[in-house]
Amino acid sequence: MDERRSKPRLAVNLDAVWDSATDNHPALITDLSLGGCYLNTVGEIRTGETVGFRVLLPDGDWLYVEGEVRHHSVGRGFGVQFIDLEPDQAEKIEWLLQIAVEPGHETDTISANLVEE
Repeated sequence: MDERRSKPRLAVNLDAVWDSATDNHPALITDLSLGGCYLNTVGEIRTGETVGFRVLLPDGDWLYVEGEVRHHSVGRGFGVQFIDLEPDQAEKIEWLLQIAVEPGHETDTISANLVEE
C-alpha cells in the first residue's frame, strides 16, 4: 500500500464506539493524527464506507467524528481518514496530540509514541 499520510501519527489507547447500520461496536483507537486514525475492532465494514464514531477523551467528554474507511482487516480493525472536520473537532484532536507529547501529561489512554513506517 502506498503511504499517503501527510501528518505524523502517534500511538494512543483511546476508547471509542463506532456506528454501523445495525449496531454500535466498541473499539480502541491505537494511532491518531490530524488526518485520521486506526480503530482496533470487529464488525463488518467496507473500504470507502463513511463511518461515524465517538472517542472518549481523557477529560471524560466524547468527541464525535466521521471518517472514510481507507483500509480494513477483517476481525482486526480499520483505518479512517477524517472527513468534514468542524473547527472544534480539529481543535480537540490537536489537543489530544498536544497532551500526548507534553511532559507530565502521559496517561494510560494516550502517549507520545510516534508511529514509524
